[in-house]
Amino acid sequence: MRKLSEFLDEELGPSTLGDFLAGTRRLEQATQENFAKKLGISRARLCDIEKGRRTVSVDMAVKFAKALRMPAESLVALVLQETVDKANVKLRVVVKAA
Repeated sequence: MRKLSEFLDEELGPSTLGDFLAGTRRLEQATQENFAKKLGISRARLCDIEKGRRTVSVDMAVKFAKALRMPAESLVALVLQETVDKANVKLRVVVKAA
C-alpha cells in the first residue's frame, strides 16, 4: 500500500505539514478550534502551522500522527522535508519504519 505522503507528492507535488493538516481538517469539515483540540494544541498554534509561520518537531509530528490514527513516518517525512527545503538542499527525504 502506498503511503499517503507518496500519493500526495505524486498528485499535488511536495507539500508541507501545514498544508497536510489544513487539508485534513477541511476534509473532516472541522474548525481550527476542534481540530487543534484533537491534535492537543491551541487554535493559534494550528493556524501558525497551517500558514507556515511555525515549524513542528519530529516528536510533535509523531503525536499528530497518533491523534490522526495514521503512520508516523508520513508526517515525520513532511517535517524533515520542510527542514531540508528551507536549507535549500536538493534532497528528497524518505522515512521508513524500523
